[in-house]
Amino acid sequence: MAGIGFSLKKLFNKKGVFNLCRAYGYAGLICAGPMILGVILLTGVAFLSQLAGMDQHHRELLNCMLTYCLLASLTTTSIFNMGVTRFVSDMLYEEKASKIMPSLYGSCAILLVGGAFVWCVFLHFSGVSPVYKLLCLWFYVILIVVWMEMNYLTALKDYKVLVMDFAASLGIGLLLALILVLLRMVTITTLFLCVILAYGLLMTLYYRQLLKYFPKSSGSCFSFLRWFDKYRSLTFTGIFVNLGLFAHLVIMYFGPLQVQVEGLFYGAPMHDVPALCAFFSILITTINFVTSVEVRFYPKYKNYYSLFNDNGSIRDIEQAEMEMLAVLKQELTFNAHKQLISTLLFIVIGSLVLEILPLGMNDTSMGIYRLLCAGYGLYAISNTIMLILLYFEDYAEALMGTTAFAAVSILATVWQILFGEVNYYGFGFLLGGLSFYLVSWLRLEWYTKRLPYFLLSRQALVQNNKEGIFSRLCNWLERKEGTLE
Repeated sequence: MAGIGFSLKKLFNKKGVFNLCRAYGYAGLICAGPMILGVILLTGVAFLSQLAGMDQHHRELLNCMLTYCLLASLTTTSIFNMGVTRFVSDMLYEEKASKIMPSLYGSCAILLVGGAFVWCVFLHFSGVSPVYKLLCLWFYVILIVVWMEMNYLTALKDYKVLVMDFAASLGIGLLLALILVLLRMVTITTLFLCVILAYGLLMTLYYRQLLKYFPKSSGSCFSFLRWFDKYRSLTFTGIFVNLGLFAHLVIMYFGPLQVQVEGLFYGAPMHDVPALCAFFSILITTINFVTSVEVRFYPKYKNYYSLFNDNGSIRDIEQAEMEMLAVLKQELTFNAHKQLISTLLFIVIGSLVLEILPLGMNDTSMGIYRLLCAGYGLYAISNTIMLILLYFEDYAEALMGTTAFAAVSILATVWQILFGEVNYYGFGFLLGGLSFYLVSWLRLEWYTKRLPYFLLSRQALVQNNKEGIFSRLCNWLERKEGTLE
């Protein structure tokens, strides 16, 4: 993240509303670009399919297949996200940038082999035509690579090019879909290919940027796996965040709102549409995290840790700690206020807008939408606090917060579809977000009051190299890699 943060700081130092908006825009597209691309493409494709006169069944099937691919790919990559990010960070710190690109190849290879196998099993029994199965597999593979590339792109400083790549992918995908509408060639297959083309182009352009920034490659493609044993908590943190964020959507496919579209492809439009609309309410916090934490908090954080490492005086360390924590408190409070305002605007104004738009929103959907807005708001604030815990390397307690989030969100949602009222669907996710917030906030408060103690006690007297299943897998893969060479 720091690479982006340093570059954005130049824009924030420039005066004027235009430069401020440009900085926030770059931050938003860089951090949430592929997700925004997915939402815009889903919305655009749905609109164009309806404009072209595609029947409702085919529109729902297309939307289901795209959504399933997105959720499956995000779940698959969540296993590696945190560990790979830590590996890349360490390699950059140790000035071993040549080892970064091999880790991308290795992580993608493992995820594609393992994930594609499970995904193919699902597609085999899905009950859709072979052409649709092939398109789903193709899209899934591309998404895996795109999500993994995002773990590396935050190290790049040429954010203008990244934004242009994003805009080009989005524009070409939608333009091609519009041309198909005008030519009356709109089918599930053709529109699906438009989405695949957009993401495929984005994958290619992002890969080009990574090669430009990391031109040299050396070392094993699988050495990053040892980091998963070294930082086990990080691995599960990424998994549980993903489960807490998306599991409630899948659970709803088996509840009273369920609609069987075709075969194993289910949907819950009365819940899915409100969830998609409510999700937009957290973008402001996603953007603000980069602009506030990376631009304002990180310099204070770096100065404090530098004094520790460079034998700074106790007085200077205490002064740096006070300044760092003061900025942290200020930015977290500011971040929470922004999210609160965003949530209220989405609930009040968004409700009025959604009643006008032809999205099929009824009273039940509107109630779900308001509850999910509040839930996503709590999640956004909690996720920011959790990331700060990761800054301080409090991995175990960050895991505790995400575990509470996933467990409460899943269990409460399951209880709702079994015993609860339809009008209160979304409350389970809200409870999950609340538990995430309470655990993370209480831990951060307690941790920061004892910060010097944790910094000093974390230093191991004897080097302890943890070796587990990932290290053994790494050793086996490296032997195979050496044999092939």
